[in-house]
Amino acid sequence: MRYAIAGAGIVGLAVARRLLLDRPGCEVTVLEKETEVATHQTGHNSGVVHAGLYYTPGSLKATLCRRGGSLLREYAAEHAIPYEEAGKLVVAADAEEERRLRPLYETARANQVPGLTLLGPDGLRDIEPEARGRAALHSPHTAVIDFRRVALALARDIRDLGGEVRTGRAVTGVRQNDDGVVVTTGPGSTLPPGTAPEGTELRADRLILCGGLHSDRLARLAGGSADPRIVPFRGEYYRLLPERAGLVRGLIYPVPDPRYPFLGVHLTRRIDGSVDVGPNALLSLAREGYRRRDLVPKDLAETLSWPGTLRMAGRHWKAGARQLPGALARGRFAAQARRYVPALQAADLRRAPAGVRAQAVGRDGSLIDDFRIETTGRVTAVRNAPSPAATSCLAIAEHITARLADSSLP
Repeated sequence: MRYAIAGAGIVGLAVARRLLLDRPGCEVTVLEKETEVATHQTGHNSGVVHAGLYYTPGSLKATLCRRGGSLLREYAAEHAIPYEEAGKLVVAADAEEERRLRPLYETARANQVPGLTLLGPDGLRDIEPEARGRAALHSPHTAVIDFRRVALALARDIRDLGGEVRTGRAVTGVRQNDDGVVVTTGPGSTLPPGTAPEGTELRADRLILCGGLHSDRLARLAGGSADPRIVPFRGEYYRLLPERAGLVRGLIYPVPDPRYPFLGVHLTRRIDGSVDVGPNALLSLAREGYRRRDLVPKDLAETLSWPGTLRMAGRHWKAGARQLPGALARGRFAAQARRYVPALQAADLRRAPAGVRAQAVGRDGSLIDDFRIETTGRVTAVRNAPSPAATSCLAIAEHITARLADSSLP
């Protein structure tokens, strides 16, 4: 059996490894348009191994996050990858947030998140001395890791198991027939013309699309629906100066507001000991727009021409407007974080690398919340895999390989 996988982010690599482990003797080829693996969402990840606090019980996110976190902890131990249970405090700063804390606790319990504790003001200060709030939910087993290191380890596993990871190979066409799938590839987006042969064809029995920021485009190449469309959101971060990193011991998050699609500014101690503050969430002018000046006309045109974009904006314009001051002024950004850590000052912050979230948006303007995996003939497409996809990657891989085993195709 021959498998081709488009995308060498952490999900694509995890799927490739799982196939090689489950099906000895199969051929697995991973195609990646960049010159390295884990270049985009995986490489711009905050490194949080989520425990499963927020997700609708019974959803793919809830199920695969809990399973994936356990598998990831074991994988990190086997491969000597640093993994730290830094713990997370979800802090209620006012009465309204305190009211929403109890339902969040019940959701987390339904998801079987271990070790949960509801705390008052004194209890939360015992865990985070600089934090302040009316109440908090403590998840002691929420962890941090370097997901890029995980991806590099997965790529090594693939090669050791006899698979291939071909970088600099962009998928430019997909054709299905009775015998399998023909995948046309060309030079990756970062390679100069002539670096790799044009129009190379790869034949496979199955194709799995794990394209992240370009997942909708790949799905359409394979004959999939135009709905949903990926709308990119740029998340800006600041980082505490090293001498001020002691303000935060673990992770300090706000209570999510169910009316709005994004979580809001939070504080995250990374595996290297640095502390990030953010992100905001602003519409990106490019799917790989990690800098404010990045603009790709094709990407922007696709975003603005999608009917769901305008409908989404109509529903969430207030939330978007609240993001702008933090993007334009460091002091306003710091003020949002100071609700939870009053000692934090604007002077404590310096700019950190930004990330871009691949958010699937339906034609009706709905933001697709759960993981979405679709099958069209011999092609399986991961259409929506936002956070906690990195946490869940090994479990997503199990889920996809099980789907392939259940298929009636030869």
